Amino acid sequence: MTRDAAIARAEAYFDSGAFRDDLARRVAMPTESQNPERAPVLAEYIETEMKPAFEALGFTCQTLSEGNWPFLLAERIEDPARPTVLGYGHGDVVRGLDEDWNEGLSPWRMTERDGRWYGRGVADNKGQHSINIGAIKAVLETRGGLGFNAKYLIEMGEERISPGLRELAVTHKDLFRADVLIASDGPRLSAARPTVFLGSRGAVSFDVWVEAREGGHHSGNWGGLLSDPAIELAHALASITSPTGEIRIAEWRPQDIPDDVRRVLADCDIETGAGDPEIDPDWGEPGLTPAEKLFAWCSFAILAFEAGNPKTPVGAIPPRAWARCQLRFVVGIDAEDILPALRRHFDRRGFSHVRIAQTSDAVFHATRLDPAHPWVNWTVDSIVRTTGKRPAILPNLGASLPNDIFSDVLALPTVWVPHSYPGCSQHAPNEHLPLVIAREGLALMAGIYWDLGEAGVPGQHQ
Repeated sequence: MTRDAAIARAEAYFDSGAFRDDLARRVAMPTESQNPERAPVLAEYIETEMKPAFEALGFTCQTLSEGNWPFLLAERIEDPARPTVLGYGHGDVVRGLDEDWNEGLSPWRMTERDGRWYGRGVADNKGQHSINIGAIKAVLETRGGLGFNAKYLIEMGEERISPGLRELAVTHKDLFRADVLIASDGPRLSAARPTVFLGSRGAVSFDVWVEAREGGHHSGNWGGLLSDPAIELAHALASITSPTGEIRIAEWRPQDIPDDVRRVLADCDIETGAGDPEIDPDWGEPGLTPAEKLFAWCSFAILAFEAGNPKTPVGAIPPRAWARCQLRFVVGIDAEDILPALRRHFDRRGFSHVRIAQTSDAVFHATRLDPAHPWVNWTVDSIVRTTGKRPAILPNLGASLPNDIFSDVLALPTVWVPHSYPGCSQHAPNEHLPLVIAREGLALMAGIYWDLGEAGVPGQHQ
């Protein structure tokens, strides 16, 4: 009954092929939350996969729903005097894009190739919560109990920006009461380096367009007489940043980067591997390191731009131009003022005719736990003890998660330990998970769960 024995048991779960079998079975379920036809599969994932897995570990399970979206809360309460840890994962995935995968690969059949498992959800997020469930199992089988209280939430709508999750947390605060969130999603800083991140950048998507008139008009007859909405929109969008992507809207720029954030990011180099794009060193905010640009600053992107008929252009001035845009933002930016600030910016520059509307997607809010928080140091020490590697500490993920529901609504310290890497093709064809990350993830999570049952946990046994 030792820590090393629990880690060895977690590794044996991987080496025996049992972990692969469990994950392959889960990947085979097409839990596409963006596809309304898959709604029965979302419920089935909870009932046939998650509930049996947790119940076999002595958890009490209840299925919750909010706005027709299913959730599972599993809990194992051993001793009210011990800390309670909330875990989180999502069983839904983005669309499979079946026809776009490489030959011999399928989103719904897990395939091993070149040291990687391919399949939709292996990285986001079925592989990650499967790793954590496997590590919990290893600790239970070794110790005979966890030594702490565990709650685990599985949702089935994260890829739809977590509909109902906020309302669920508000309504059932007592059910989710805990001392800390320790969960897994998103990528490591690099494949070889364990990582801890403490929140996420916020994100808001919005449409910007110019509606000039009804119908297109022959450019030979009307060129030079009619305004071109594509040109007008291009100028409006270009006013948002410099030619090298430096944001020019003051309300979209953080006032500063906190010293603790700069400190941890100084130890984080952005590495690129085979198949990754080459970083453009002169793009974005001048004077910042690549890590500061990605994790401590805001970024604006034009996701799509359309005017006329791009597939079959004709000699006509288009009546309309449209763009889908996105701002990813950090703590310190007022989410409620993002689009009003853009409106003011356009109006000051003579673009009052350019229209703005937020897309139907909800806003992810920016969150960030203080890197000096005791739970951060405790988790880092546990990972070092297991792997011999000092993990990267990211103040927040560069992408977005519903972390504000845990940090703001439930008032929890939030510590994320991801089991993926930036090149995993998450959300794209050929999504994959390196086997070495999966095996190491099982080991380091077994170490974390073991240590939660020992003395020295933040706020306990002091």
